Amino acid sequence: MVENNSKKDAKSEKDKNVENKTEFEAKKDKTTEEKLAELEDKLLRSLAETENQRRRFEKEIKDAFEFGSFNFAKESLAILDNLQRAKTAIKNDEVLKNNKDLNKFLENINIVEKDLVSIFEKNRIKKINTKDNKFDPNLHQAMSEVEDDNAETGTIIQEIQPGYMLGNRLLRPALVAVSKKKSSKNDEKIEKKNEN
Repeated sequence: MVENNSKKDAKSEKDKNVENKTEFEAKKDKTTEEKLAELEDKLLRSLAETENQRRRFEKEIKDAFEFGSFNFAKESLAILDNLQRAKTAIKNDEVLKNNKDLNKFLENINIVEKDLVSIFEKNRIKKINTKDNKFDPNLHQAMSEVEDDNAETGTIIQEIQPGYMLGNRLLRPALVAVSKKKSSKNDEKIEKKNEN
């Protein structure tokens, strides 16, 4: 019986060792699976970050190509503005009005102006259309409000300085005068009353 008990004890000890071994292997496998899952997660995150960085670089390259000349284009608008101002000043000069060569000179200025506008258009620089449009703060900058009952409130009445776009980006806003309704004396009294 003692032999039987020791055989049973030996057998149960073997069973325990086998159980312990399988638990150890299970723990070992579990940690290996966890490590594998962790490494897979890190790999996927790295790949996603690499893809995001690639897209960011592509966008920066595209923007640099499309809008790299933004500052140059903005500064070049001053040439066109000055050319137009010179033409207006020459037309209004009393001394030059009597000069027989004035029309030839103005014709040459017009040619230079058209060439400059053509160069702008080839480089995607376009003038913002303001005539009879509603005021848009994304494209226009209001310099004054003019009372006008004939025009709808917020309509552009006058362009003070033209605005330009470079592709779909605002290069310079158009400086404009915007219409507003004439205020009646009752409106003025109400405004004064509200101020007090």
